Amino acid sequence: MSPQLCEFRLPLSPEELLKSGGVNQYVVQEILSIRNLPSQLRAFQAAFRAQGPLAMLEHFDTIYSILHHFRSIDPGLKEDTLEFLIKVVSRHSQELPTVLDDEALSVSVRSAHLNALKMNCYALIRLLESFETMSSQTSLMDLDLGKGKKARAKTVHGFDWEEERQPVLQLLTQLLQLDIRHLWNHSVIEEEFVSLVTGCCYRLLENPTISHQKNRPTREAITRLLGVALTRYNHMLSATVKIIQMLQHFEHLAPVLVAAVSLWATDYGMKSIVGEIVREIGQKCPQELSRDPAGAKGFAAFLTELAERIPAILMSSMCVLLDHLDRENYMMRNAVLAAMAEMVLQVLNGDQLEEAARDTRDQFLDTLQAHGHDVNSFVRSRVLQLFTRIVQQKALPLTRFQAVVALAVGRLADKSVLVCKNAIQLLASFLANNPFSCKLSDTDLAGPLQKETQKLQEMRAQRQAAAASAVLDPEEEWEAMLPELKATLQQLLKLPQEEEILEAIAKTETSEDVKARIHQLLARASYKQAILLTREALGHFQESESFSHMDPEDSEEARFLNLLETIFKGPAASTQENSQGPAGNTGPEQTVCEDKPSASEPGKAREHDELVKQEMLVQYLQDAYSFSLKITEAISIISKMMYENTTTVVQEVIEFFVMVFQFGVPQALLGVRRMLPLVWSKEPGVREAVLNAYRQLYLSPKGDSARAKAQALIQNLSLLLVNASVGTIQCLEEIGKPEIVGSNLDTLVSIGLDEKVPQDYRLAQQVCHAIANLSDRRKPSLSKRHPPFRLPQEHRLFERLREVIIKGFIYPDPLWIPFKEEAVTLIYQLAEGPEVICAQILQGCAKQALEKLQEKSSTQEGPKNTPMLPTSLLMNLLSLAGDVALQQLVHLEQAVSGELCRRRLLREEQEQKTKDPKEKHTGSETALEEEMGLAGAAADDTEAELIRGICEKELLDGTQVLAAFIPLLLKVCNNPGVYSSPELSAAASLALGKFCMISATFCDSQLRLLFTMLEKSSLPIVRSNLMIATGDLAIRFPNLVDPWTPHLYARLRDPAQQVRKTAGLVMTHLILKDMVKVKGQVSEMAVLLIDPAPQIAALAKNFFNELSHKGNAIYNLLPDIISRLSDPEGGVEEEPFHTIMKQLLSYITKDKQTESLVEKLCQRFRTARTERQYRDLAYCVSQLPLTERGLRKMLDNFDCFGDKLSDESIFSAFLSVVGKLRRGAKPEGKAIIDEFEQKLRVCHTRGLDAVEDLELGQGGSQRAPSAKKPSTVSKRHQHLASAASSDGDFVTPEPRRTTQRHPDTRQRVSKKKPRIVFSSDESSEEELSAEMTEDETPKKTTPIRRAPPRRHRT
Repeated sequence: MSPQLCEFRLPLSPEELLKSGGVNQYVVQEILSIRNLPSQLRAFQAAFRAQGPLAMLEHFDTIYSILHHFRSIDPGLKEDTLEFLIKVVSRHSQELPTVLDDEALSVSVRSAHLNALKMNCYALIRLLESFETMSSQTSLMDLDLGKGKKARAKTVHGFDWEEERQPVLQLLTQLLQLDIRHLWNHSVIEEEFVSLVTGCCYRLLENPTISHQKNRPTREAITRLLGVALTRYNHMLSATVKIIQMLQHFEHLAPVLVAAVSLWATDYGMKSIVGEIVREIGQKCPQELSRDPAGAKGFAAFLTELAERIPAILMSSMCVLLDHLDRENYMMRNAVLAAMAEMVLQVLNGDQLEEAARDTRDQFLDTLQAHGHDVNSFVRSRVLQLFTRIVQQKALPLTRFQAVVALAVGRLADKSVLVCKNAIQLLASFLANNPFSCKLSDTDLAGPLQKETQKLQEMRAQRQAAAASAVLDPEEEWEAMLPELKATLQQLLKLPQEEEILEAIAKTETSEDVKARIHQLLARASYKQAILLTREALGHFQESESFSHMDPEDSEEARFLNLLETIFKGPAASTQENSQGPAGNTGPEQTVCEDKPSASEPGKAREHDELVKQEMLVQYLQDAYSFSLKITEAISIISKMMYENTTTVVQEVIEFFVMVFQFGVPQALLGVRRMLPLVWSKEPGVREAVLNAYRQLYLSPKGDSARAKAQALIQNLSLLLVNASVGTIQCLEEIGKPEIVGSNLDTLVSIGLDEKVPQDYRLAQQVCHAIANLSDRRKPSLSKRHPPFRLPQEHRLFERLREVIIKGFIYPDPLWIPFKEEAVTLIYQLAEGPEVICAQILQGCAKQALEKLQEKSSTQEGPKNTPMLPTSLLMNLLSLAGDVALQQLVHLEQAVSGELCRRRLLREEQEQKTKDPKEKHTGSETALEEEMGLAGAAADDTEAELIRGICEKELLDGTQVLAAFIPLLLKVCNNPGVYSSPELSAAASLALGKFCMISATFCDSQLRLLFTMLEKSSLPIVRSNLMIATGDLAIRFPNLVDPWTPHLYARLRDPAQQVRKTAGLVMTHLILKDMVKVKGQVSEMAVLLIDPAPQIAALAKNFFNELSHKGNAIYNLLPDIISRLSDPEGGVEEEPFHTIMKQLLSYITKDKQTESLVEKLCQRFRTARTERQYRDLAYCVSQLPLTERGLRKMLDNFDCFGDKLSDESIFSAFLSVVGKLRRGAKPEGKAIIDEFEQKLRVCHTRGLDAVEDLELGQGGSQRAPSAKKPSTVSKRHQHLASAASSDGDFVTPEPRRTTQRHPDTRQRVSKKKPRIVFSSDESSEEELSAEMTEDETPKKTTPIRRAPPRRHRT
């Protein structure tokens, strides 16, 4: 049959065209071979030129064959086919209008054009899909191979397919815009044709790259094509279903579909599709969304973006989405809440809203506020973000300010970091967009608020008095209110069934009371409430004459009006009103209503306006004051979040305090200062935020001139330095820029170190400190090839420093010593040959001291009296010598050592460059590198030994300047009775410690003197200084100081708070850096946990926090600590013991450690000596995080503590263990817990023997699994003393193998309780005495592993 006479039916699959499905149905006759395709395509092209688009009827098989062999044919043939089909369809779309307008169109011609149309569209769309499939596969290959996608596409297809899609889609759109439905019978277009065209659009959308910016033209073409299908071909239902499906399965499509739906709803007038899609989403069941999180995410993203684009259209469909607010999926809740916020922002914004719109806005805001307490943290966070946007765009009504601020302040305590962060952002937005003032100090607002409130009260009182003196005639008032009253009555009588009784009548009210209320309501112009109350009274007081005496012939309206007139004009009501006038007339609405009749009078109208303005002013001040109080409350909470672990939260806190400070909130200064130490943070973002904050607040002055800016800058810096601690000043120095100091060095020297009397040593000290920041205090890096920055000895800076130090030496100024220390440090940092300058300074000061001594000698009358220097001179001289000694050591070990290393590296590089190329390549590269490494290490050792030799043999040699001060120093330190000045003793002790740092030989010879002073000095400042000095010596010479370690621990119990704090700091550093042995005396650190000084207790807590991170350190130390703290002779009281052990036992978190400790503590009951020790051990057991295995350990060792359970406190402690175990016990573990509790109770009431009887009575059948294993107690009891004595070396136990033993081998424990001895208890009390003879001085030193010689100690 001729193809023109057949009907072409659109197939569901290409194979259907190969089968005959019915009469007159077109079937593909033959699939052509690949080699014949080019010639057949050329034949088709020739036929097209002759016959036009209808040529497809004869040559469809050719196109079908090309589609069939698409993957195998040449790319050029594919491109030719596409180009040709576009021409065919384009030509057909041009001819169709003429065909469709032909009224005499025959059926055969119409059928031919219909078949051609379907064939052309089918062929073009199939070809488009084939290209798209090939392109998608190529994209996936590109991801694997890394080749450019565009180059790959051109290689495969011979052209860029992404640029060819848009013309095809535009051609199909042009075709659909024609009135092609007339080609079908009855002008009803078949659904398959519409599905064919729209289906290709949806398949194109499935491509993940469709959302890319470069594919925007394709997206727009798809949107327009589907828009035509929606408006002309009834595609809405299918489009809705397809959009829902695609949102569920393709994550990238939400923004694409939002753009399409928005365009259809606006440009194409298809608003109904929004409602259809939203209805489908709203009807999704929670179970389906929980099973399909990707789908829920797609729906949520779609709704959120749709609300941003067309909130007004979406708002009419919001009711179907509200159910999702009560369902489980948080993403859907977030989407609905975001949609509400968009509607508040874009639709329900402004002061001119109608009542219905205002109600809707309030409902949305109520919902948002309610979900600020949602169970999901992401929803709470999202709500705060939405409120931030609302506040920023000034869309939040003023009446809601306080409620939302309170919500944000409450969320600051949220356990979610994200919520806290967004709460801070919301509060910052409130500050930036607050309608009240640029300065929000509650103290500044309280005064005006009180003043204006008092003024308002006075105005109200005057107005009430005026109103009472000028009472209107009731008849005139009634006539004035009658029209409005009558209108309200008529409205209520029409719909009586729909009204509610707003004014109920109490049981205790009489008819006269109700009449008074009705009169008051009429006077307030509350006519509706008055009428409703009257209606209620008619039914309630039927026997009352006032409400029952009514003419039945009158209409209902007349009866009501007569009754209301009687009540309003009646004397009783008037009396009631007058009696309540002043007291009940305080509200603004009452004032307004009562003044209505007299509003025509200009004077009273003006008074009324003034009263309204005053009320508004008071309300404004009240709101501002409340807002300020909330911000102040938030500041106290946010300031505690300054040191959170989350960087983003800390950054938000910093930005918040910057903003609060700029708004003048006084409490913000606390937060601004508290953030300053964060300049040392390891997080670059936090450090940069602090720097920016301080530069913005203090270092960016505002002013019209340079002088004004400078004055403002000085004022800002001065405010920062008020009451600033040393730490604060160091932080501020980090913020400053050292290059500023370098460019103004001469100015600083001339101003800070000028010649004036008296010298300002504080200013001079700060100038030295500022200049010192120019140099790098650290050891020069080996990678640096440039020499360090230093100034010549003749520089004016060093001349002035030398002069100021020497001239000030003879004056007893307490500020001279800190200045001198800073000056010596600066000289060693910046001067070439600093030892020469400092030697001149020492000689100059010593010369003045000798001259002063000669003056004293010449004025002495008796030759027997030995002349003595003034205490201030001696103190200054020793302090100066100590500073020079220490800085000389630092100079040698840092600057000189670094310079030696730098020069060696330069020399090696130079030698390497001058070597013969043949020599460079001798041997393998690996061997050369190893040789170089060994050579470098040997050179480092050589340099280190050189520096050590200088320190040991030369610095304190008799020929050196420093050696001359040693006899004087030792004399002062050895004779505290003669040199009794506290300041002199402190300076001498500190100088002795600095001298000891130089040489190990000198240090060893003076250690006994140092520790004697540390133990016996009556001055806390001396003991504190020496604690620091001996701590430094423990790091520099650990082998020498190790035998004296008990004396360091002893200072932890010093009676002086200052000494205890210093000792705590020193021991923290020494222990955490493994510079001293952690012995049993660490219990002294534990005692500091209950120190009365909070800063010392915090220091001890921080120490144990850090120690807990060092493996099993605390676990190993606990037995010694418990033994020492519970010792009746040297321990602590019971309550402090509980406090300490609760903190320490909280660090035991590993199950093996817990089980081992339980066993150790249970056995310790046998060796304890007092009831107090029993209670302490029971308390420790109760604080451990026990597991079922730990409970089995307790059952195995029940005999150890069973006889102590008669004590109520011990029994309660073990019973608390049972309570803890029950809370998290599994069903299979409850049996052993019940058994343990039963044994506890039996032993508590009847003794340990009753427990044995209980076990015999049970016959072993009720025993828990632990009872199946024979006890291992006997062996432990045999070796009890050795087991206990090993507790000093308490380490994590290895898993024990329980050996099987016969129960009869269990031995009875001796009643005599041996005293347990720990390795750490070997030091006697006499060892703590610092008064030691030569033979008592420790000779054997404990070797401590030192760092390799290459690592030079600083």
